[in-house]
Amino acid sequence: MSPFNLSRRAFTLGAAAGAIAFPLRSFARPDVLRLVVGFPPGGTLDFVARTIAQQFSHELQQQVIVENKGGANGVIGGEFVSRATPDMGTLWLSSVGAVAISRHLQKMTFDPLTDVTPVSLVVRNVEVLLVNVNAPYNTATELVAAARSGKPLTIASPGSGSVPHLALELLNHVAGTKMLHVPYRGGGPAVNDLMAGHVDGYFTDIPGVIGLLKSGRVKPIGLTAEDRHPLFPDIKTFKEQGIAGIDADNWNGLFAPKDSKPEDVARVSDALRRTLETPSVKAALDVSGAKPAPSSPAEMAALLKQDSAKWGKLIRERGITAD
Repeated sequence: MSPFNLSRRAFTLGAAAGAIAFPLRSFARPDVLRLVVGFPPGGTLDFVARTIAQQFSHELQQQVIVENKGGANGVIGGEFVSRATPDMGTLWLSSVGAVAISRHLQKMTFDPLTDVTPVSLVVRNVEVLLVNVNAPYNTATELVAAARSGKPLTIASPGSGSVPHLALELLNHVAGTKMLHVPYRGGGPAVNDLMAGHVDGYFTDIPGVIGLLKSGRVKPIGLTAEDRHPLFPDIKTFKEQGIAGIDADNWNGLFAPKDSKPEDVARVSDALRRTLETPSVKAALDVSGAKPAPSSPAEMAALLKQDSAKWGKLIRERGITAD
């Protein structure tokens, strides 16, 4: 037997007789990295995780396995990671809702601003307002005019407290309308009811409905972005239509457990940047409608604080609750 026996548990010096074991917790790198997604398989966040996993494994020289821990708008996954050992064996891929919105709407066992460590921004997702293909509205301006005239309009979202939900609240606030929010448990039931004519509109992010947009089975009438989307250059932004201030960026970010070492965080952040810049990964994300957007840990931390403050202010001013 070699006098040096390396494992994740201990570093053993000497022969069997009189061997001394030293804990390796402070410097051993786990063989497997668990990339936790706070939603079930099949959604946008899960797609992003599985798109980057193989190249991320290559860049880290560490196997990356995607684990789905759904529940509470992504919060369950974050709670799990907040309790994990800070050895870069467990990371959390989160939507903005779980880290910047839910803390203002529900009691949480951890605080995303202090109990996890920002690693990097991953992708940005533009929100789009859809109506039924047979709806009389072809622009957001026409929909807003109908709402202002007193017509009761219902707008669906994938869930209460989600970015699409708050995008509607922003639209109501800016446009002076009172369109009714109809929360669903996920995007599938919401878009089905839109297509069946049971709701008047549906706010969601582009990756979740890209197939429907390309096939023309839904009608897009406004984007929550400064510029038009490269895949859908015919869809006008709200700003272009004279409705400014509808800024709802449903970004996905990567987080590590609290007390993770800065050098480890920097290493993983750099590996993620290389992953997102890999042509095959970038192409797969671009085609889905998600925009790769790697950042430094400091930039991710600043964006988290900024969006938490923005959405918290809107939630307080509009009296929004987790229905």
